[in-house]
Amino acid sequence: MSNIEYEAKIYDVDPANITEKLTNLGAKEVGNYNFCRYVFDTIPAKPDRWVRLRSDGKRATLTVKEITADTIDGTHEWEVEVSDMETTLEILSKIGIKPRGYQENKRQEYDLGGVQVVIDRWPKLKPYVEIEANSVAEVVKTAALLGFTESDLITKSTSDLYQNIGIDIEKLAELKF
Repeated sequence: MSNIEYEAKIYDVDPANITEKLTNLGAKEVGNYNFCRYVFDTIPAKPDRWVRLRSDGKRATLTVKEITADTIDGTHEWEVEVSDMETTLEILSKIGIKPRGYQENKRQEYDLGGVQVVIDRWPKLKPYVEIEANSVAEVVKTAALLGFTESDLITKSTSDLYQNIGIDIEKLAELKF
């Protein structure tokens, strides 16, 4: 069974301003993470489906993501926690599944009344906010609490944001700070 993600981004934000707004709204800081991830194509490869092996240094997950529509509810995700990222990478390699790339990003995560609000930083991209909630309406409402309108919300993938600046991250072996 798939898990629909209700999420949208607000691109090119001032992280200090967003942090201040979240604090004033009573959001709880969940954590600050330095993520590293390996990205894999599915077999057969499909442009809107990929596999991610990601760790924040403490917790690692193996995830399949699939974009079915360019909408707030258009991403599906299947995820499991794995006990060891390096061993999982080795297992995948032993069965012939090799990563197409390695990527890093930094994240500040907040909980605002059960809604996940994160500030993401990626190499060469402007910072952005991602809001993930239990419904489209919650995403839109949370954006409004932060001072943004529904028209400020985008549903582009991070890969698409890179395409907008002329970088095809799907062809980069490494994306590091």
